[in-house]
Amino acid sequence: MDLLDELRKEHSAAQTRRLIAYVGADPERFSRLFHLFSGDEPRIAQRASRVVDGVVETFPFLLNPHFPVFLHNLSRKDLPDAVRRNSVRMLQFIALPEEYHGEVARICFDFLRDPGQPVAVKAFSMTVLHRLTETYPELGPELAFILQERLELEKPAYRSRAVKILRHLNQ
Repeated sequence: MDLLDELRKEHSAAQTRRLIAYVGADPERFSRLFHLFSGDEPRIAQRASRVVDGVVETFPFLLNPHFPVFLHNLSRKDLPDAVRRNSVRMLQFIALPEEYHGEVARICFDFLRDPGQPVAVKAFSMTVLHRLTETYPELGPELAFILQERLELEKPAYRSRAVKILRHLNQ
């Protein structure tokens, strides 16, 4: 199957499920998909991001060899919102390689502080940072400060997630 042709052909939930099933746990197929996901063609990257997200949710180990490129991609300013959203969503569920904890924290804190980021990116970033506070409790006060500071300025989805995390951080 030609993944590029399939991503160009159709953008639907059914197509996403088909491509997730096709890639499965196959590292070579995932590498081909990841190349499209991290490429410079925004529409293809957006469509591929949904598939990468679905595959990584079931087979998180497939992302490991691509993690440096994944983080570099996530730091790009020109990254489409959908790709950023799906990328940060993935970070919620995978075991983050320890050598990248600092960079992941920096990226997620930057997203939280950026008023222009979509609420989903901020909510997923909160969860990633909250997970990191289990290993690095010293991140907790900074996370709590940012969440509290922006609480009244943000949308209900942000507030809902922030309140839950703040409750846990204040225990």
